[in-house]
Amino acid sequence: MKMILVAGARPNFMKIAPLMSEAMKYPAIQPLLLHTGQHYDPEMSDIFFEQLGIPKPDIFLGVGSGSHAEQTARVMLQFEKVCLTEKPDVVLVVGDVNSTLACALVASKMNIKVAHVEAGLRSRDRTMPEEINRLVTDSISDFLFTPSEDADVNLSQEGIPKEKIHFVGNVMIDTLLKFRSRAQETNKIKLTRSDYILVTLHRPSNVDDKSAFENILLILDEIAKTIPILFTCHPRTKKQIELFELQQYFNFLDTTNEAVLDIKQTINAFGPLPYLEFLNLMGNARAVLTDSGGIQEETTILGVPCLTLRENTERPVTISQGTNQLVGVNRDCILKAMQKIMSGQWKGGGQPKYWDGQASTRIIDILMKHYAH
Repeated sequence: MKMILVAGARPNFMKIAPLMSEAMKYPAIQPLLLHTGQHYDPEMSDIFFEQLGIPKPDIFLGVGSGSHAEQTARVMLQFEKVCLTEKPDVVLVVGDVNSTLACALVASKMNIKVAHVEAGLRSRDRTMPEEINRLVTDSISDFLFTPSEDADVNLSQEGIPKEKIHFVGNVMIDTLLKFRSRAQETNKIKLTRSDYILVTLHRPSNVDDKSAFENILLILDEIAKTIPILFTCHPRTKKQIELFELQQYFNFLDTTNEAVLDIKQTINAFGPLPYLEFLNLMGNARAVLTDSGGIQEETTILGVPCLTLRENTERPVTISQGTNQLVGVNRDCILKAMQKIMSGQWKGGGQPKYWDGQASTRIIDILMKHYAH
């Protein structure tokens, strides 16, 4: 079985790592790792691959950034050439980024089987580009590997045949559980204070409108009077901070060397971190405030309180069984939740079914059984 595993953006690599590792155990599988270059920072990509034990990509498309249409089109044009040359039996895509949709579309039109890992997640919010990517990718996939039981229900309601749907668990948690102890030992990021709130923001609804973004920063500024905030800046978020001239809200820190970071009673900002360092910061935080999907899942397993600054989530299991709560961008709602966290009254999280570190094993096993027939 010749399998192309597609990764495009940073969150994809935590999902691809255990799948590559598992696929390489089988002599009958020829796995090819393809990096579309949708998100590409040589410095960050190299250390990411090194930390997660991912082999160097067999194919690099180098499509770069651009509008959704430009990026999707560039990936499709380049990926079609790859499929014509390599003639894979199956194309495996993960998550919900533009690369996921683009490669699934190309493979489907060329009658190549498509396997979608993290299928069936729905926010019901079609203003999110990711929701469109999820809906379309699922509708043309041959194998739909779901991380939670609500995802199975979503797919069944959309008319996906039952035999295509496979509840396997969460591959991102495979990576977290594998590297959790190593992350706890990392000491690259040293802080002058051990008590802090960790924040990540990158959704267009939160950072692409100046008044919306500033409203969030005013709330964070209020929280920081009680407990320091560590704000990891996504590249597009940093761009918006500069565009809207919001630098006055931040104490910018440099994490490029191993110096101790002097944490102030304010919003302390720095750029993206390698996986192990970020996982360590997340695991030791008093709470995490985010608009990321994956972080809702990771905090659930880490048992860290999570406030999601969105009106909806495609990962409701993190609320029903985990440590997550939707708070939108409502000041009173956020501050009330923070009071509960600071007084130790937050709900404890549990481990959703199959979030046990074996999801990638189940996925490769299902594909092997199919291609053995």
